[in-house]
Parts: sequence; structure tokens; C-alpha cells
Amino acid sequence: MKIFTRSSVKKLTIPFLALWLLTSCQTKREPVDLLVTNATVYTVDSTFSKAEAFAVKDGKFVAVGTSSDLKSRFTAAQEVDAKGQSIYPGFYDAHCHFYRYALALPNADLMGTNSWKEVIQRLQENRRKYPNAFVLMGRGWDQNDWRTKQFPTKDTLDLLFPNVPVFLSRVDGHAAIVNQKALDLAGITALTSVNGGVIGHDAQGRLNGLLVDNAVGLLSKIKQPKPIPAQTDSLLLQAQQNCLAVGLTSLADAGLDKENIDQMAALQKQRKLKLRLYVMLTPTPANRAYYLKNGPILTDQLTVNSFKVYADGALGSRGACLVEPYADKPKETGFLLSTEKEYRALAKELAASKFQMNTHAIGDSANRIILNIYGESLKGQKDRRWRIEHAQVIAPADMAKFGQFGIVPSVQPTHATSDMYWASERLGAQRVKTAYAYAELLKQYGQLALGSDFPVEDINPLFGFHSAVARQDAKNFPAAGFQMENAITRVQALRGMTTWAAHAAFEEKRKGQIKPGMLADFVVLNTDLLTAPKEKLRGAQVQQTWIGGEQVFGRK
Repeated sequence: MKIFTRSSVKKLTIPFLALWLLTSCQTKREPVDLLVTNATVYTVDSTFSKAEAFAVKDGKFVAVGTSSDLKSRFTAAQEVDAKGQSIYPGFYDAHCHFYRYALALPNADLMGTNSWKEVIQRLQENRRKYPNAFVLMGRGWDQNDWRTKQFPTKDTLDLLFPNVPVFLSRVDGHAAIVNQKALDLAGITALTSVNGGVIGHDAQGRLNGLLVDNAVGLLSKIKQPKPIPAQTDSLLLQAQQNCLAVGLTSLADAGLDKENIDQMAALQKQRKLKLRLYVMLTPTPANRAYYLKNGPILTDQLTVNSFKVYADGALGSRGACLVEPYADKPKETGFLLSTEKEYRALAKELAASKFQMNTHAIGDSANRIILNIYGESLKGQKDRRWRIEHAQVIAPADMAKFGQFGIVPSVQPTHATSDMYWASERLGAQRVKTAYAYAELLKQYGQLALGSDFPVEDINPLFGFHSAVARQDAKNFPAAGFQMENAITRVQALRGMTTWAAHAAFEEKRKGQIKPGMLADFVVLNTDLLTAPKEKLRGAQVQQTWIGGEQVFGRK
């Protein structure tokens, strides 16, 4: 018979007590869906704090802290060791054209072409790939990138494609070259006129195929087969994969109709379209009648609480409305796309609603007119978050109105580095100093919503991050940066593509930060955007993209 002494009992009790305590602690750990540890987490919270780990439950962050602390507090269905990689809130493009980008994926990509000859070559390749397309379409040419820097004409298009309409949109979407077949189908003749646009003619008064701003809209008269919904859905999902691969989790789609929104909402409901969308409505009578009666849509997946308005065109096609004439065309000042009376009436209507008014304004005259109309209509309501989209050329006297009226500057940093080669030619040495003035706009409003305007620019938000902080192109030109007095810091740029973009959409309580209660959207990069040499920023690669705690992209 074994006799237990007091000392032997004590020796046995201590290990059992330790085991009981360990088991007791383990049973008290809270179950979560996901635990990410061993990371460099940029929370982008109010103090821009860093962390090592976070926990996710039911699609939201529930805790942020150190790896050891969170491991002791939580037991996870899925645990991810980030192996020291950098993690950021999911990137938010505050101004793009996602639906249009998706539908244009089969079209000829004319971005980066160095001549009209190269445009034609790409067009021919596209026609061979899609021989039965009703309209031969392409987008992305920019005559400013060519040696001649002259707008092309339709002559070659007429020769090569006499029987199919051709529509080639300029990089900014505010000008197009079309062939005679397209002009005929649209009913455009040498006598056709249009307000707020240009129909190009040659020296003999004949149509040359150039259409600018409202003239481009005349092509809508061409009756082409309506896309089959299944095909459109497929293109939207293909476009989504492109977005997820560059870390985008939320998008602001600038200018759609109810039909487009309903289609994407259906895909979201089916859990096929995972991207979160903030959609700006086109201010058609039908859209205004429906949404102003029924009110905004505000869900985790879809926000519809704004209207997208166009004040003027683009600087590159000289459609931007300027106070003084263009430096390189002393008889031209650009033009508004509607009358001041129409803008004022719409602003009054929206001021009486719960919707934002988001207006495309490029030229200093367009910005002045819209800012003044905003101020008149809002009557001191400084948190309606009405937006100026682009805010590209601002007269010094108008800059303070962003802060005075509480107007959100929604800007696209890659526009500055795409336009810098020729912007001074359009504006002159003095006026260009207050163009692409992001640091000054930030000073006035306190925030910047950053976007890309894709497909006008590249879809990758890191290109915009680099342009915002370095003011350089993909080749790191110019060496000293373009107008560096208006560069913003890396912290500010990251806020601009996360929490400030969310603020511009009234979504800052749900998105844009890694902290408890926020939607668990985040991106894992192989590069630390806050410390990497600026030359490495554009080459940073997204390793993983997560939406609502679900991995939606992973690099193999």
C-alpha cells in the first residue's frame, strides 16, 4: 500500500493545479473566425498606430494588438501568420468608372500608344480578335504623347473600316475620333451643331471625325445590340478580379443609372461581386424621380447617396472651362456642359434632399462657378460633404472656398503626373502653379479623397500613392518631382485611399481603418509603403486581399 506524505501530495498537486489553470484559461478564450499575427499592421486610426495582430469575427475586426496578447485571448477557426509582411486597410478608389471599365475589357486598349499608326495597328489586332463586333471600339489614345501632338482625323479609319462604325475614345473620355460610318449612323452632318461640345471640321468644312465633350454623346444614337446580361455579369466579375489583384476593396463608381446599380446589387446579393460600391447617380429625370422619392441606399455592400454632375470637359482636349484663354489657344476658353441656371436648379433640388452633389470640375472657371453654387445652396451646412471631382485648376481666390463651404476635394494624383508634360503649355507658367494643388487643397479642407479615374488612368492605386508623394511618373521623372510644394506625405496619401475616401462617402464609421467594429477589409503587401524607397512604390505587390474577413485574392 502506497503511503502519501504531505510533501509528496504537494509535489503532485502543483502540476495538476498548473494543468487545471492552463485548461481553464484555454476554455475562456473567445472563438473568432480569423486571427492574423506576426504582421506590420498600419491601422490608419486617428493616431496612425501600428500593431502586430488582429482578430476578425462575423466580418468585422474585434481586436487589434500584439500577437501574444491576441493568441492568449482568442481561439480562431483560421489563423494566418503574416511573416512580418505589411498590412493596410483595404484600398478605396474614391473616383473611378468600374462598370464602364468592365464593359470595355473587350475593346482595343490604346493606352500608351506613341503614334496614330500604333493606334491603327492595335485596332486591327482587336478586329481580328472580335471580327463580329457591331462597333469597333477603343480607348486611351492621347495625342500629347505623340511627336506631332495633333488630333488625328478619320481618313485612315474610313479606308480600313468603311463598313463598321469605329469609336475611339481619348484617354480622358472627353473626346473621340470616329469614322464616317459612325457619323452616318448617328446622323451627324457638316451642319450638325451641339451646345457644350465640338464637332470637328477640316479646312474645307468637311467632318474630320473629331468629337469633343457633348458632341461625343451624339454617338448614343447608334442602335447597337444590347449586351446580354450574362455577358455583362461575366465582364463585371472579370473586372472585379483585376481590382482585387491590386488591393482594391471599395470603389466609387462615378455616374451610373438605376439599371446598372440593380445589376451589380444582384451580383452582390449572390455573393459573386464582393467589392463594396459607392455609386454616384447620373442626374437623369428618371434617376432623380426614383431615388429622391425612395431615398439613399446605405448598406455594407452598396451606398447610393450622391449624384454625379459634369461642369466641363478635360484639359487635354481643351474642354476644361477656364477664366482666361488657353495659353496655347488664345481664342479658346473651353466651355460649360450645361448652363449655370441648370446647375443652380439641380443644387437647390439636392440641397433639399439627403443626397450629395459631386461635380466634375477641371478648369478654374468651372470650379469657381460650382463652388459658388454650392455655397449658395448649402447655406452654411458644412457637413453635407458635397464634392468637387478632380478640382484640377483652382484660381487662388477660390481655394479657401473648399474649407469655407465644407467641400470635399476628390482628386486623382496620377492626373498630375500624366499631364505634367504639357499642362504648362495649356495653362501658362503662372496658372499651372495652382493646378493639381493637392497639398493646398488638403490644407483647406483637412482631407483629400484619392482615386484614379480608371480607365482614364491605370487601375493600380499604388501608382496614385507614388504620384501623390513623389510627383513622378513610372520612370521617376522628373528627378526633383513635379511642383513638389503640392506633394503630400505618405501618411496623408494612405489616409486618402482609405479612411478619407470613406469619409467622402459618409462611410468612415464602417470602412478605412483596422480597429474593432470596422468591416474587416485589408490588404497584405510585400512592401512597407511608409518606409520603402520611393522608386520601389509602384512595384509593390499585393500578396493577399481580404473583404469582410474572407480572402478574395491571393498571389500564387
